Amino acid sequence: MTNSELSEQEIIRRESLAKLRELGIDPYPAALYPVNASAKGIAEEYDPEEGNCSDVCIAGRLMSHRIMGAASFGELQDATGRIQIYVKRDEICPEEDKTLYNTVWKKLLDIGDIIGIKGFAFITQTGQLSVHAKEITVLSKSLRVLPIVKEADGVVHDAMTDPEFRYRRRCVDLIVNPHVKDVFVQRAQIIATMREYFNQAGCLEVETPILQSIPGGAAARPFITHHNALDIDLYLRVANELYLKRLIVGGYNGVYEFAKDFRNEGMDKMHNPEFTCMEIYVAYKDYLWMMEFVEKMLEIIALKLHETTVVNIDGHEVDFKAPYKRVPILDAIREYAGVDIEGMNEDQLRETCAKLHIETKPSMGEGKLIDAIFGEYCEKHFIQPTYVIDYPVAMSPLTKRHRDNPDLTERFELFVNGKELANAYSELNDPIDQLERFKEQAALKSHGDDEAMFIDYDFVRALEYGMPPTSGLGIGIDRLTMFMTGQSTIQDVLFFPQMKPEKTLRKED
Repeated sequence: MTNSELSEQEIIRRESLAKLRELGIDPYPAALYPVNASAKGIAEEYDPEEGNCSDVCIAGRLMSHRIMGAASFGELQDATGRIQIYVKRDEICPEEDKTLYNTVWKKLLDIGDIIGIKGFAFITQTGQLSVHAKEITVLSKSLRVLPIVKEADGVVHDAMTDPEFRYRRRCVDLIVNPHVKDVFVQRAQIIATMREYFNQAGCLEVETPILQSIPGGAAARPFITHHNALDIDLYLRVANELYLKRLIVGGYNGVYEFAKDFRNEGMDKMHNPEFTCMEIYVAYKDYLWMMEFVEKMLEIIALKLHETTVVNIDGHEVDFKAPYKRVPILDAIREYAGVDIEGMNEDQLRETCAKLHIETKPSMGEGKLIDAIFGEYCEKHFIQPTYVIDYPVAMSPLTKRHRDNPDLTERFELFVNGKELANAYSELNDPIDQLERFKEQAALKSHGDDEAMFIDYDFVRALEYGMPPTSGLGIGIDRLTMFMTGQSTIQDVLFFPQMKPEKTLRKED
């Protein structure tokens, strides 16, 4: 990168970098730095009367720099928070040579530089907890200028709030907006809580293939790649369902996986082409059991994160306390769309959609037409956690027929804040019925539905060996994190969401 491509501040920082090296100071040292304290730890542990924290070694990013002659203050930010540092010239330069203070500290260090401080904790005359520096070490010179967020009288100024910039420069977002880290800490807590819950239920965490010869387990458009050695096309998985059910056939009573799934579809505030989905399958259970299993889990998660089951989502007070309301999907459509679609064929459903002013495509079969009606008229009403149950067979190609009505299936979707959060079945384990359902999906694909499922003969063969009655669940971890942390877009719960390429990005940026 030439100087003509750099900003004035970037040029100055590179000049400071060169001067540090001229002084014999390595701006990127390789040696271990013996950190033994943190900003949060000092704040929690320091007791002025005991005089503890008398030998602390802390490292972090310099976030402010106030020079006051022979003494000055700064603010250091580490992974736990911020703490003030006090630097006195004659303390860090006890000999005649004052270069470290007069040149390095005052002139060559910048906001964003990572430094180490050895010293002791104390309270200033103004009552501010600080670390009195006895030694300063340059650990990493920052060559780019950070956006500076200032706070005065409780008001934040110049905050880095532009979503486009935040998502593209997530590392910068995490530096200048430390509260963003809390969302991802809570995301990790959600996953850890789920793992503990499943493990206590006797389930085994497993891994299944991401590259698949047939993208099964969901109605979705897949990503395609090519395996050079085998000279075959493969698909990035859209779901891990069919492989997990093979493991139930193999004799495991309960298996689960936190899986990266990929769907070649549009992006919006609720969808990212790469997302995390947890799927769990438990033998000798049904969808009624799974409803109780799920609502207990979500109640535990809410309590773990918030010490209450009530979470604020988009201005709604949503209560995750079990049990949840159960509403048959056909009843919901009768109530909110004002039509009774029970027993309708594809032509009748298409006519009903037209009357309801719902746009349809010729490739849409019965299942997608029903889903379109439900999505347009019903979903938005389910703010509190609600199980929508007993879907028509056409909507559920992998689901066991309902024990009381063979036109329906034993399926539920959990809706929260007007959005789907989870999908679960009493799993279809009749191999003959499953093959017929796959063939119906293939017919839809031949009519232009590029989201319809392939026929997975290998999975049917697995079912022919016999799969016990099983209940399965899929739950979107990204969406669950959104709801549990009060975020309004999926991009806010992904470290690195998919973005369009930057048209004006410099090659070196």
